[in-house]
Amino acid sequence: MSAAARVRAGLTRSAAERVAVDAERREHEPEHTRGGASLSLSKKRARSAGLTLVEMLVVLLIVGLLFAGVVMGSGQLAGAKLRKSATTLTGLIRVSYVRATVQARSERIVFDLDHSTFWLEESDQPMLVNSHDTTGTGGAEVVTAAEKAALEESKRLVAGPQAPRPSFRAVKPGLYAASDNQGGTERSLPHGIKFRSVQTSHDEEPRTSGRAYLYFWPGGMTERASIVLREGDSMADTNALTVVVSPLTGNVVIKAGAVSLPKLEDGKDQSEREDQGGGF
Repeated sequence: MSAAARVRAGLTRSAAERVAVDAERREHEPEHTRGGASLSLSKKRARSAGLTLVEMLVVLLIVGLLFAGVVMGSGQLAGAKLRKSATTLTGLIRVSYVRATVQARSERIVFDLDHSTFWLEESDQPMLVNSHDTTGTGGAEVVTAAEKAALEESKRLVAGPQAPRPSFRAVKPGLYAASDNQGGTERSLPHGIKFRSVQTSHDEEPRTSGRAYLYFWPGGMTERASIVLREGDSMADTNALTVVVSPLTGNVVIKAGAVSLPKLEDGKDQSEREDQGGGF
């Protein structure tokens, strides 16, 4: 036998002896020691499963907190937009009140309730509001299809000549206030904020659609007005603010909820009624 063959034979015998020794040792090991490896693996798996459950609970907690924050934040954001809209209208009313005297022209704010927009207009012609006018313009020139239809119906019912109606033209926002709109004459309410109703002295009932008008005259006079803003389509008073305008001083008050225009007392002239002040 060659030397290489003897070496291979020796290695083979050594390996066989080690296998036999290991088998004999396993036979004499206690039962609980023999299953130690599998038991340790089971514990590791259990610990791994427990850690995963904790992680899931933490994730669910974080998601819940984020969801609550989004819900509360959206409500606060809508409320902030509502207050900003009321403040913007308050500023425009005060500017229009002063501007009518400075420019010696009749001015009016137009409220487009269907599109949640508003803008300022002026006229070179004297404007006397007619509270019995059925068009909603108070006696001014009609613009919308609904106003034109109301005027035709009025002409049909009332025979004879009628007084000419003053025409108004839009004033660009840059001429009376810093504009955050896209360069036109109209200014939009923030997204999600709408007009709930507008009622002025020449309106018998609050207007909830179409257009409404608030007039200003040289010498420091305007109309009583109630302008109700709301969040979305909500009719809840908790989601509404009202801009109330006093006629004698042009004072503007922002009130919580939907505030209706009070009915006038019979037999009393406007100058004899108290001009309500206050603030929001």
